[in-house]
Amino acid sequence: MPTAALPNTPSAAALTTRAIAVICLLALFGLCLAWELWLAPVRPGGSWLAIKSLPLLLPLPGLLRLRMLTYRWTSLFVWLYFVEGVVRATSDRAPSSWYALGEAVLSVLLFAACAAHVRLRQRQARAAG
Repeated sequence: MPTAALPNTPSAAALTTRAIAVICLLALFGLCLAWELWLAPVRPGGSWLAIKSLPLLLPLPGLLRLRMLTYRWTSLFVWLYFVEGVVRATSDRAPSSWYALGEAVLSVLLFAACAAHVRLRQRQARAAG
């Protein structure tokens, strides 16, 4: 008797989008933290702006556990980092502007991975149901 995949078991493509989302989230966290503490802080010696990286750790457990609600709100939440990246990329001087551009790019990649994950999982649920 052939065994069918359980309806809640994500496809290989969904697992790939999860991996991309987690990698982008961790890279964005690392970039924001390093940027404000060591790479190009607003003030010499680091700044309190580094705490902006802490909210990025909130969705990590939900992303790892494949929680659909977490993917949905993360895709909206990440736009705050995109906006900051675009504003600082156009207003700061190098090298800070380069890090801001990296923040904007990572934000878009994270959004795309979350959106693709949600679409894949919804398509899979419709096919199973």
